[in-house]
Amino acid sequence: MTALAPARPPAPQGRAPGPLLLGVRHHGPGSARGVLAALEAARPEAVLIEGPAEADALVALAADPAMRPPVALLAHAVDDPGRAAFWPFAAFSPEWAAIRWALGRGVPVRFADLPAALTLAAGPARDDGEEHAPGADTAAARIDPLAELARAAGHEDPEQWWEDVVELRGDTDPLAPFEALAEAMTVLRERYGHGGHPRDLVREAHMRLRLRDARKEFGDAVAVVCGAWHVPALARRTTVTADRALLKGLPRTKTELTWVPWTHRRLARRSGYGAGIESPGWYGHLFSAPDRPVERWMTEVAGLLRESDHPVSSADVIEAVRLADALAALRGRPRPGLAETTDAVRAVLCGGSDVPLDLVRDRLVVGDVLGEVPAAAPAVPLQRDLDRLQRRLRLRPGAEERALDLDLRGETDAARSTLLHRLRLLGVDWGTPTGGRAGTGTFREPWRLRWEPELHVRVVEAGVWGTTVESAATARAEARALGAGSLGEITDLAERCLLAGLTGALPAVLGALADRAALDTDAAHLADALPALARALRYGDVRGTDTAALAAVAAGLAERICVGLPPACAGLGADAAAQMRDRVDAVHAAITLLPDPDLHPTPDPSTPDPSTPDPSTPDPSTPDPSTPAADSPLVARWAGVLRRLVRGERVPGTIRGRAARTLLDEGWLSEEETGRAMGLALSPGTPPADAAAWIDGFAGGPGGGLLLVHDERLLALLDGWLTGVPAEAFTDVLPLLRRTFGGYEAGVRRTLGELVARGPDAAAPGSAALVPGFAADPDEERADGVLPLLHLVLGPEAAA
Repeated sequence: MTALAPARPPAPQGRAPGPLLLGVRHHGPGSARGVLAALEAARPEAVLIEGPAEADALVALAADPAMRPPVALLAHAVDDPGRAAFWPFAAFSPEWAAIRWALGRGVPVRFADLPAALTLAAGPARDDGEEHAPGADTAAARIDPLAELARAAGHEDPEQWWEDVVELRGDTDPLAPFEALAEAMTVLRERYGHGGHPRDLVREAHMRLRLRDARKEFGDAVAVVCGAWHVPALARRTTVTADRALLKGLPRTKTELTWVPWTHRRLARRSGYGAGIESPGWYGHLFSAPDRPVERWMTEVAGLLRESDHPVSSADVIEAVRLADALAALRGRPRPGLAETTDAVRAVLCGGSDVPLDLVRDRLVVGDVLGEVPAAAPAVPLQRDLDRLQRRLRLRPGAEERALDLDLRGETDAARSTLLHRLRLLGVDWGTPTGGRAGTGTFREPWRLRWEPELHVRVVEAGVWGTTVESAATARAEARALGAGSLGEITDLAERCLLAGLTGALPAVLGALADRAALDTDAAHLADALPALARALRYGDVRGTDTAALAAVAAGLAERICVGLPPACAGLGADAAAQMRDRVDAVHAAITLLPDPDLHPTPDPSTPDPSTPDPSTPDPSTPDPSTPAADSPLVARWAGVLRRLVRGERVPGTIRGRAARTLLDEGWLSEEETGRAMGLALSPGTPPADAAAWIDGFAGGPGGGLLLVHDERLLALLDGWLTGVPAEAFTDVLPLLRRTFGGYEAGVRRTLGELVARGPDAAAPGSAALVPGFAADPDEERADGVLPLLHLVLGPEAAA
């Protein structure tokens, strides 16, 4: 016997003949259930969906088992990949429900909206694929159809009104809600026209043309699933000539389309999606649990709270369900909605606190669901290579933000770090390095990861640089080196190339760096550039990268800083002096990190000295005898530069003070010499403002307070100067002193206050008064006793 296809049921009585127009709200679970019921009742022979017409070739992928919503159609201009638009679909989107229904029954599915080639050529696109018409689509002229209908029904909240009339109700007649909504929208269109959406007239003309083509092929057995706002326009009788006239002459651009993963969080209105919803997680729950949704929701909430160590019992869940039902009855709602369930969760499960409720809102009401697309979906070669690397490194993208602590000593973690740094060079900021470190040394690298749908567009944009992540990042780095506008930009790029393992890009970057460094004579620019090179050498050593060429450039740069920095520090104003002080700190940290180059520096007699040193003073460029012999020649030369800054009469006080402090911290300046320098800086002949600036440079920053606590001689000098400041000058220096001492921890300030309260006799210069627990001289034998413990804590890498 020949198998007979099931007959299409007749049109329901009372319904006008013609195509079935199902007006919906995007991403509405009630609309999705209604669409499924209407399609089952009408059994159309073709389904048209609101979406870009070019996506017809991709619709079959929606039936692939590997396709898991939320997903989105991504269209981008071929000549400008950054010009892109998304058409998102969730599991509870009516359009997605219609697509899956049709594909599951072998019914043809076609997209009817304006082609992406026209959409992207018309103007800046939004995430829903609708573009703004310049000069016409203003916020003042646009209306919200749901808000207008809710206001007409006497409701202030359009979201709650929509939930009551669509999402939370059930109808025996599957077509009744769509007919009522179409009638309401017809009235709105008659009153407001396009409602501030002039581009809709063009879109609807194209939809009507696509609908005519479908009717020629399938007759009236066609169903159209579109936004309810468009239903009156599709039902209106127009001529083909009139519709084509609206489309004539529109600009076009060549486009490519594919499917990409989407997220529930990106569907939320608060994340910027113009046609989004406030609670995608809640709507997804309503769609997946049509029976006893409140009970199931409260169970999910209880499970989440228990995972977060918040005690919730079964009795609490039962009581929360009862309270939600009672609130719905009091408020005249057909069933409990999100507002009722939220109030019940807050009162019963969260004990009236909004702290655990915020967790529920973030994890369940919005959620971090990330969709998946099959491997058969079209993608640029760079995306294919990235997918391959993600699978090989077991670095799966996720919508939720998570911490990733990498140990660069391991092969897998080192490769993960390389991939993330290469993506950052390409502008694909999947991961962001965090400031803190989870362990000691440079082998620890903490990251924060979160995959956003927009990163797919960034990958497409980066595809112009190469077909693999490595080749694209290398080409991008070389191009940036050639177009760099400053020396600091190139040094930062060199650091990022080493972090990304782009040895192929280093020759071009180092060539640009050497050329720019040779031409740049500004010591401030050189000082800004050196720290990035020092960090690059440090990380390169950890990763086993050959950094010999970079080390030579860094050493030459450091030598030029040593020559040019003292003159650059002379005669600066207060703000410029503070900036230069920070540069001195950064250069000091960088020079101590640089490897020992085999350098033999010689003094430069042509370099002007901002100070007027005593003739008996040794040549500043000659390493001081107090400098440890183990230091490299470069470090010794830097110590000489710091000494020149300390003695410079035209050098601002904040720089001289910081130089003295640095020398003391490194052991390159004895306590007696430090006290002599401080006494000169705080002598009666020094203007109070200059003396306060010296104090800010010397005692400000980390460790400054502890230095004064442990060296009462310096504290006594400071105390004696402060008590001798004239009353008329005290108000001028007070803000600077307050800023200096205000940066200390509370315990340090308290200890300093106690020391000062003991009086000048107990803390006079040369006095034997000591801080409790501290001796006059260090006990080396007792100090060595801590080394075994440090060896145990830091491991075998720390020398005992």
